[in-house]
Amino acid sequence: MRSSRYDYFLDDHYAALRSLVEEFAHDEVAPKAAALDAAEEFPYELVAQMARLGLFGLPFPEEYGGSGGDYFALCLAVEELARVDSSLAITLEAAVSLGAMPIYRFGTEEQRRRWLPPLARGERLGAFGLTEPGGGSDAGATATRAVPDGDGWRIRGTKAFITNAGTEITSVITVTAITGQRDGEKEISSFIVPVPSSGLTVSPPYSKVGWHASDTRQVFLDDVYVPADHLLGDRGRGYANFLAILDEGRIAIAALAVGLAQGCLDEALRYAGERHAFGRPIGAFQAIQFKLADMAARVHTARLAYYDAARRMLAGKPFKDQAAIAKLYASDVAVCNARDATQIFGGAGFINETPVARFWRDAKILEIGEGTSEVQRMVIARGLGLPT
Repeated sequence: MRSSRYDYFLDDHYAALRSLVEEFAHDEVAPKAAALDAAEEFPYELVAQMARLGLFGLPFPEEYGGSGGDYFALCLAVEELARVDSSLAITLEAAVSLGAMPIYRFGTEEQRRRWLPPLARGERLGAFGLTEPGGGSDAGATATRAVPDGDGWRIRGTKAFITNAGTEITSVITVTAITGQRDGEKEISSFIVPVPSSGLTVSPPYSKVGWHASDTRQVFLDDVYVPADHLLGDRGRGYANFLAILDEGRIAIAALAVGLAQGCLDEALRYAGERHAFGRPIGAFQAIQFKLADMAARVHTARLAYYDAARRMLAGKPFKDQAAIAKLYASDVAVCNARDATQIFGGAGFINETPVARFWRDAKILEIGEGTSEVQRMVIARGLGLPT
């Protein structure tokens, strides 16, 4: 268990939440994480427990079924979960910051009252359909199209790498689609697509390197009909709105990366005290001490970066650049700490029975998902005023 040495940054209610989720992660998640990972099994029971704790509603007002907290509270919960299991952490992060948040940020009052309460209570999960097979980091290369049909729209296209798209409790996928031309450019709008819908199918789960217990699939939309009131936000603002959602999401992904990096440090510290070589605990050797010191320094700095971005966001200040910095740095820290923890474990770290092997497999995607490291550098460079 981590001491409270970081809680001096936090107001009492944040510290209490962090402690609550830490206890849940330690007592309920950690004992099950390895088995769920090995079986590639979605953690329905743990998701239900998180719902009862109110974690899916953390940033939403109580009037929409939420807990009345804020986005920083969500990030604290994601960090603590990721210390023991990134699959569960990404399930929460994607359900809230990607699945439900677009409806809260850009939906009409009727849409919020209709769709948000079951998502905020954790009874249902939402998914975020932006990425396409031919697009990747070029989110503007959207090929999915929506054409008017009577009092609604018909949507045709494919979305790729969509988290929470095919669970038994998925109820909605928000998707972007071309709805016309504006000033010679694609007009991209966003829509609420209920699950199930006629013409909507999802692939079997991907066979992934990591995040084995999370749900990730392709989504196929074959003339899916949605009524006019399922348009999410203003027509033509879908691309811009979804990019704004990603700016926020990068703070939460940074928190997840910090949690994984902290988990690597936790495990490596424990092992360095237990494993003996040449008659001494390996933690007595300077080579190991220096690795652990570097790991601790990385975690500390990455945590400060995402705290800063979150505080700016909550204060209504510009945070786009700080979110990109936090995501870029924290994801690199996660990969580095996973590598060093594996090295400290030696051969045992290459065996899937050890948590650090799972952390190692889970870390790499953090440099890719919700904006690659290269995209983060582009964002940061633009913020510096460099030519585009």
